[in-house]
Amino acid sequence: MSTTLAFPLFDVYLADLNQFILDLVEAYDTGKIKSWDDLEEKVNAYFTLARMEHTDTLVPGWRKMSSYGERVTPIHVMCVFLGLYMMPEFLSMTKEQQQMMKWVILFHDVEKEPQKRKRDHGHAFRSAVAAAITLPQIGFLVTSEYDLLIDDWSEFTRSSTTKPETFPHYVQDNLKLPEILDGIESMFGYHTPAALIIKTILLHLSIDMQPWPPVTPLTDEEVRGYLDNDLVLLLKAMNLGDSEGWNMFNQDRDSLRNATLEAFKKVEGLVSN
Repeated sequence: MSTTLAFPLFDVYLADLNQFILDLVEAYDTGKIKSWDDLEEKVNAYFTLARMEHTDTLVPGWRKMSSYGERVTPIHVMCVFLGLYMMPEFLSMTKEQQQMMKWVILFHDVEKEPQKRKRDHGHAFRSAVAAAITLPQIGFLVTSEYDLLIDDWSEFTRSSTTKPETFPHYVQDNLKLPEILDGIESMFGYHTPAALIIKTILLHLSIDMQPWPPVTPLTDEEVRGYLDNDLVLLLKAMNLGDSEGWNMFNQDRDSLRNATLEAFKKVEGLVSN
């Protein structure tokens, strides 16, 4: 991976949000954030109506995402950021990898539509589409194929769902992944920052782990075929952060982190062999 930061920096493009997250880290470290309620209060105070509207101009879909369940998703996303900024896996990354991870976290749930007693099993694919549309507007580079492919690719990826016989809801259709992944590389190039960001968002619900396994995890063969060391590094941080985003204030926080680390030991072994 290149060590030059030839892509837009989260810290610059969203400087105010980045500073807010740094303030959350300081508040957590000094004992001013001890619960989800404490975090919720700070996130709701930050995202005023005006700031919510402004964020939606930069990240289309943010306002809609925030309309569900008393803003549970943006609070979760801020908790993911909080956990990410403190975790050793993130702190040991290069600056380029850290910037990519921040873009991943920002977009990973932007198309999520949570409902009572029903998880949104298809939002990773839709959120990847949102990132693929928005990142070029921010300044990420694309190939000459982008304009020709983006509309059809977006429709194809959004509609890539299936309903298993033994499950009551629609989930992502992993049989469509070869075409989806090929489209990402055709539009953004191989292993570019944008391609890695979008792939990480796309696959963040695809790793088999406990205690919340996805309905359609990647098979061992798919892990070997679709992932490499760079992508696994980002996916690992994404899933560790996602766990933090729901469990930071729970007593089983450490055991859930360890479960994620254990799942990725297997993934890393499959990719390296």
